[in-house]
Amino acid sequence: MPTATMRHRAYEALDKGLAGSPAADAVHVTLIVLIMVNVVAVILESVPTIAGTYGTLFVVVEIVSTVIFTIEYGVRLWTAPEHPLLQSLKPLRARLRHAMSPAMVVDLLVILPFYVSLIGGIDLRFLLLLRLARFFKLARYSPGFASLTEALWSERRALGASLIIFIGVLVIAAAAMRLAEHDAQPDKFATIPDALWWAVITLTTVGYGDVFPVTPAGKLIAGVTAITGVAMLALPVGIIATAFAREIQRRDFVVTWSMVSSVPLFAGLDAASIADVMRSLKSVTYEPGAVICRSGQQARAMFVVAEGEVVVETDDGPIGLAAGQCFGETAVLNRTPLHATVRAMQRAKVLILDAEDLHHLMSLRPAIGVVIAAQVQNLAAGAPDQA
Repeated sequence: MPTATMRHRAYEALDKGLAGSPAADAVHVTLIVLIMVNVVAVILESVPTIAGTYGTLFVVVEIVSTVIFTIEYGVRLWTAPEHPLLQSLKPLRARLRHAMSPAMVVDLLVILPFYVSLIGGIDLRFLLLLRLARFFKLARYSPGFASLTEALWSERRALGASLIIFIGVLVIAAAAMRLAEHDAQPDKFATIPDALWWAVITLTTVGYGDVFPVTPAGKLIAGVTAITGVAMLALPVGIIATAFAREIQRRDFVVTWSMVSSVPLFAGLDAASIADVMRSLKSVTYEPGAVICRSGQQARAMFVVAEGEVVVETDDGPIGLAAGQCFGETAVLNRTPLHATVRAMQRAKVLILDAEDLHHLMSLRPAIGVVIAAQVQNLAAGAPDQA
């Protein structure tokens, strides 16, 4: 096997597992389980009685995990030239660029504690903290975490402005409280830095109760500060929540757009027409063996396979349809019954376009009907519609 092919397959296994190949899924599940085992081990190892009883087991887990994570790190560096964003670079430069990415920095921090501990003379508590960094490797396998990261980055300026406002309110509240409480509690509010602790606890609405005002002016300032703290916390939370929701919608839009535009039936549509089709689509998930539509039923919708695989049961034998393929379009356009039963071979996500919605779109945009009718004729000429 050529080296380039091996490297590409290794890249697919490590970075394309979410796409669905069994080998890649197995690699990802193994790494996720190993990460969780390591996090649990680090937590349990902090209990003296458990550490004394199972110390050898913890050492074995650490050695095996470090070896696997080191191999993973090395393979990720080796396959860096296969990354779409790095393919234009020379292999060495691509690997250096990839090594500086946040995900790879986390991967490096994951394996450092073991090798640093071999040197000796290092604070073990610091190494324990680095070992817990393995938890953040899960971010690589979580689309939601990736969306949150993108949301935080896109709103970094707004969040920075919120932080500046918070610091300003914090300093003003501390200065005002020091002025009001200095004479009554000189040991607790002697300076503005001393009052900053109270201001932080009050603005964040924690309220430990170790430092509190006793004068009327101080209590008034504390009340205003506490109310202001609620607004200060709501501001960044609102920014992050809005950005996160927008990022999720954007990702869903991009995925759906890519899926719809790649379907041969819609290949000739312009952007506006594809957007109209997307707005009418509904997503339904079918479990393995579930019937999506039955032969002889009146066609009520056409279907596009978004994820997984379905099988069309015909007289000539079953025909498998994978992601991006559609069925039921001819029956919908001709308003005839379906010619075959379609079942989900595995857990499948299917995009459904109701017949009424399709005909309504065709009436609003006649060009959609012309393009779809032409595509159906072309598909029928090459391979008759089975559903």
